[in-house]
Amino acid sequence: MSPLLIGILVVVGFLFTLIPASLTLMNMREFHRSPTQSPTQAVSVLVPARNEADAIRRLITDVFANHGVQLELLILDDESTDGTGDLVATIAKDEPRLQLLRGTPLPDGWCGKQFACATLAEHANNEILLFVDVDVSLAPDAIKRSLAYLDVSGADLVSGFPKQITHSFLEWLLIPLIHYLLLGYLPIRRSRLTGDIGMAAGCGQWFLTHRTSYFAAGGHEAIKASLHDGIMLPRAYRRAGLTTDIFDASDIASCRMYSRSIDVFFGLAKNATEGIGNPQTILPFTVLLAGGSILPIVLVATGFLEGWNAWSAWTLALAVVAAVLAYLPRCLNALRFQESMLSVVAHPFGVMVFLGIQWFAFIRRFLGYHTSWRGRTLKPQ
Repeated sequence: MSPLLIGILVVVGFLFTLIPASLTLMNMREFHRSPTQSPTQAVSVLVPARNEADAIRRLITDVFANHGVQLELLILDDESTDGTGDLVATIAKDEPRLQLLRGTPLPDGWCGKQFACATLAEHANNEILLFVDVDVSLAPDAIKRSLAYLDVSGADLVSGFPKQITHSFLEWLLIPLIHYLLLGYLPIRRSRLTGDIGMAAGCGQWFLTHRTSYFAAGGHEAIKASLHDGIMLPRAYRRAGLTTDIFDASDIASCRMYSRSIDVFFGLAKNATEGIGNPQTILPFTVLLAGGSILPIVLVATGFLEGWNAWSAWTLALAVVAAVLAYLPRCLNALRFQESMLSVVAHPFGVMVFLGIQWFAFIRRFLGYHTSWRGRTLKPQ
């Protein structure tokens, strides 16, 4: 490469790394953990379950181990074929706070999870609703502290981001990018202050809201065809003039979202077209992520392989700084959220694979294909 081209690429890479590096540094102070004290409140814990026989007993145990709250637990068996409903029914015989709802055939235009959550909310008895996925593990103070955050935030809807457990290769490689994208590209403080719909964020694994706010926003019916409630439910609240917030739940909850690499691939692809992989955002985010995570590392690697003869002192120094900044957000996240440092080293490759999944989902949608998930064909909005 010519010295001019090297200089241009180095400057471009450096500028792109400044965005996630600076935002992550600011967001580390804004991504609050929940308070430790809260008044005793009554909450309805609402759980959609489809073929969750292996995990449902653990979730029930976790919920009822929570202290400092008055709660009911409602589980909707969404036409499971593995005995999930029967298992819950057996446990409910000895636990009056547990109620089993039997799912009905999915109406036209609905995604399964959204219909299950809407049905659960209709049957809840308490003013505060906590939607939680079966694959989330709760600490004994998780519900109490989440309620405390709902109180101190003053928001109508809050969403906690649990610690993500990873074992298979693509889990290890890609799941930590959840925190990288959240903290590196969302100005959390501005999101809270402006109420901008485009800055709405959440994690579908953990939502907490007031019943009155939920129905004022239209609830899950407002996003009934959505495949990605983590983004779309907060947007529905903001469209209704309500407020949303997010918090760090990694010290009170954990989640293993997927158990196999193939599930990671198709799970991220399922969510893509309502997130980064939609027509409005896929090109800008491809440029942002490639420029801030891949380009600086490629430039430094090229310099090592080809020699530094065409590099001036300032381009070499700036390239090294850019490479350090490219890794800085992942290093900070790894320390705070106990992520693998080897996954940090593989960060450029992870971003490359992640972008490949976004483009895979985008092209499938463009060609008219629909996503299949948990035995159902899903049609994105």
